[in-house]
Amino acid sequence: MSVISANFSAAPARQADTANPSALRPLYVLAWFLCAAFYFYQYAVRSAPGVMQEELTQAWGGNHIGSMIAAYYVAYALMALVAGILLDRYGAHATIPSGIAVVAVGCLVFAQGGEAAGMGGFVLQAMGAIFAFIGSSYVAARYLPPRMLALFVGLTQCLGMAGAAFGSKPVHLLIDPAGSVHMAWQQVWLGFAALGAVLAVATWLVMPREGGDSHTHHGPLSAGSLMVPFRTIFANRQSWIAGAIGGLLFVPTTIGALVWGTLMLHVGEGTSMAFAASDVSMVPIGWVIGCPLLGYISDRIGRRRPVLIGGAAVLLAACLVAVYVPVGIMPRYSVALVMGIASGAAMIPFSSMKEINPPQLKGTAAGVMNFMVFLTTGIMSPVVSALMGNGEQVSMPTIQHAFLPLIAGVVVAIGLAFCLRETGWKVNSQG
Repeated sequence: MSVISANFSAAPARQADTANPSALRPLYVLAWFLCAAFYFYQYAVRSAPGVMQEELTQAWGGNHIGSMIAAYYVAYALMALVAGILLDRYGAHATIPSGIAVVAVGCLVFAQGGEAAGMGGFVLQAMGAIFAFIGSSYVAARYLPPRMLALFVGLTQCLGMAGAAFGSKPVHLLIDPAGSVHMAWQQVWLGFAALGAVLAVATWLVMPREGGDSHTHHGPLSAGSLMVPFRTIFANRQSWIAGAIGGLLFVPTTIGALVWGTLMLHVGEGTSMAFAASDVSMVPIGWVIGCPLLGYISDRIGRRRPVLIGGAAVLLAACLVAVYVPVGIMPRYSVALVMGIASGAAMIPFSSMKEINPPQLKGTAAGVMNFMVFLTTGIMSPVVSALMGNGEQVSMPTIQHAFLPLIAGVVVAIGLAFCLRETGWKVNSQG
């Protein structure tokens, strides 16, 4: 172990007393649930502008959703690193309710109606939203039994996907002029702000009032103290392996299916737009099933790598069928659903990332993992877009060629999985 890693063994004993309990405690489960509810909430908020494009275009004199989304993810990725440090330094009680409050304020700013307010409010939402998943996984890793970590991480992602659905259909019903309840789009954002305020207060009341695990939170805040956790995690080769695997297993669905899948089916395969949209929608439904299911299996058998490799292999097979087997040969919607379920394997490296690094850096580890996943997405997305051309008048061979980097990435992820150290409880109990 390096000198830097060894220094973290001096973390206060008071913080370790509550870490990794052997049984579920209702208060800690409730604390995790509120964090997961935050993840649900921020996904609903994040998805809402996509449903409001027509209203926002009329209000702002143009469609600026693309630049808004880009700014959101830049802020989200950068804040992933900051959020992890703050969690390790100050703990969940001092940070997660504040993150919820920032999202609520962002909704309030968005509700002002102007384009600048919309952009600024959306960026504020991103800065607070990152505390949802990182905070939820931090609470699960610190306060819940280690043998259930992957399950709770998967359940968190499951709730996030449900939030994405909630942010689309109900919001559309609320702002639909032909609907029974018609609201101005600004009122929807005010409603989101109110929900965030209630959730922030509830989380503040329930969350255990403890400081961070890292002993550095007792010292003065400085650039040097902030860099120590990053040096520890980035110096660990296993961190890079886990981050690369997670990112490469996410992009076939986040980029391939959700961005280009409808075009592939409608233009490349000649299906109707209705079928293409319905088929692609099966991918996030698969996430809802696969993330907790594969996490449960991993926790149940006490191993990470077999489930990771098995899920990635099924994902690879589903990708090959989706791209190279004509529609109509396989049962309707089955390939997209299997792809979504198998991509739940991408959540397992999030558990591994915490387990291969010092326990008092679990927040920073989660932040680094999120950053690596978004970095991979940021690298792969323009590559696929460039190979796809302008997205108009493309043929199936063009689409197949453009998807090759995504398929190759899954193959690389499977190879890297064999290099990832096993961290399941069964191996640890034997060693």
